[in-house]
Amino acid sequence: MGLLSLLTSNPTAFIIIALALVLSLAVHEFAHAYTADRLGDPTPRRYGRVTLNPLAHLDPIGTLLLLVAGFGFAKPVPINPNNLGRWGTLWVAAAGPISNLVIAFLCAVLLKVLPITQIGLTILLTVLGINVVLAVFNLIPIPLLDGSRILGALVPSLGRSLSQFEALPYSLILVFGFIFLAREPLSQFIRTVQNWVLTVVGI
Repeated sequence: MGLLSLLTSNPTAFIIIALALVLSLAVHEFAHAYTADRLGDPTPRRYGRVTLNPLAHLDPIGTLLLLVAGFGFAKPVPINPNNLGRWGTLWVAAAGPISNLVIAFLCAVLLKVLPITQIGLTILLTVLGINVVLAVFNLIPIPLLDGSRILGALVPSLGRSLSQFEALPYSLILVFGFIFLAREPLSQFIRTVQNWVLTVVGI
């Protein structure tokens, strides 16, 4: 279910979730761009992606899908693997999911140490949940996701095949199909990771 259904039934929840999604996606893409920039690839900076400004990262179609279908995407950060090498490419791919896990743990720490009001609890749990979803989802080793690039860096021969698949015109449809078919086990695993984050922090 998309966010638009909340707009009339629960506007406050709509605003909280929409802002959390936009900001979390921006941090995710910024992490990719910043890591590539620090490792010597000027491509993300050339395209204006080394910024936390969400407008630099949001994709119009991906944002629309978030609103109407509950699933979408941001603009991929352009990089030049020739400037990064095998392991640099791996760290750039991993930076996005890592940034989301850092945010999730930060939210859990704030839940533990701060006197939280009901609205504060709702916001922190929402941000925590969204960032766990982004981290877990992007670590799936299928084309178009960060997990495939991590796998490709670890197994270069497989990486070439994954890159060729990504270039196919119907690759995005196949990825959406996989996500739809695997939605139940993915949801269970995401809940497990959320509980793990809270448990590690002592909640």
